[in-house]
Amino acid sequence: MERNMMLYRRSVTPLAFGLVEPVMYLLTIGFGVGSLVGTVPGVDVRYSVFVAPVILATTAMNTAFNQTCFDVFIRIKVDLTYEAIVPTPLSATDIALGEVASAVLNGLLTSIGFLAAAAAVGLVVSPGILLAIPAAALVGFAFAAGGLAVTTFTRDFSDFQLVQLVMLPMYLFATTFYPLSVYPGWLRPLIQALPLYQSIELIRGPALGSFDETALLTAACYLAAFGAAGMFIATRRLERLLLR
Repeated sequence: MERNMMLYRRSVTPLAFGLVEPVMYLLTIGFGVGSLVGTVPGVDVRYSVFVAPVILATTAMNTAFNQTCFDVFIRIKVDLTYEAIVPTPLSATDIALGEVASAVLNGLLTSIGFLAAAAAVGLVVSPGILLAIPAAALVGFAFAAGGLAVTTFTRDFSDFQLVQLVMLPMYLFATTFYPLSVYPGWLRPLIQALPLYQSIELIRGPALGSFDETALLTAACYLAAFGAAGMFIATRRLERLLLR
């Protein structure tokens, strides 16, 4: 974790790029499409206000997932970073924990930056948005652990196309840009099973002033279990890869 933070101290470019993308989505979709949509039915808020918490959730997801997926793959296959770590007292579990922890911190910093940007343009309508900070940490943990688990099964760069084949549809359909009510009843359970949907539920409700305790507890437990499963798989797979 200390090693990764040293890299970010030398260059803030990765953090800056991680913040630029969600802000661009907010400007183009939140305000651009929002000017056509107006008020979102059922929640009675402007479309830009409706979308902002979701972009925050996807910011935490993408930042954490990309770091433990793409960056770790390069460290394993290209830079051979862990070859120098394995002979030391650090274990494969230590490496996994360090990578996930630094990814969570990175995602949290980017999410806080986006939250500040959203507040600056008047998209904060409830003090419950402050709960987005610990929620972003939990979202980051779930996807960082999941990304690390995926990386241990990745053979070469072409496999990342399969990863995007999963991530992109989830991003588009997990109620990112519209509420769950637009889906037919038979499809809603499948959407609700997506980890990004639960991430959105954890952040959007409080951000809009809605505190459904059952929904929030369900989302938090889901993400914690998802992250724990990812860590379980990642640590064992990483140990086999590094100590074979």
